[in-house]
Amino acid sequence: MSKEKLYETLDEYLKASSRLDEGTKLDVSNDIVFDGVIQRFKFTFELSWKLMKIFMEYIGISGISSPRGAIREAFSLGLIDNDEQWIDMMIDRYKAPHLYNEDEARLIYNKIQHNHNELLKQLGIEMKEKINEFK
Repeated sequence: MSKEKLYETLDEYLKASSRLDEGTKLDVSNDIVFDGVIQRFKFTFELSWKLMKIFMEYIGISGISSPRGAIREAFSLGLIDNDEQWIDMMIDRYKAPHLYNEDEARLIYNKIQHNHNELLKQLGIEMKEKINEFK
């Protein structure tokens, strides 16, 4: 894995995470904002595990082919602090496209706003530090 691809993915991830964070601060009384935050969450989560995978490939760890595998390996490397919260976030990400029940959608939105967003921001901080160690 090239250093350029790693930096490019990190940059994309940081932008997506920032946009998600921005969305969680908007008034959610408008359904478009509500739906947009969930979409941004799905996109940011996808980039998160792909960033983990690319970083691991860069440092010589191969064979990561799923979000669950990336989360477990990232936890063992200290990139994330709580693998159970990340697994919960992964489950919410996969539920999100199939939300027809507004109460369940609101529950996931609240988890994004009060937990998932912070975990995703923290990953960005940690990845920047780790990548700089390998310059």
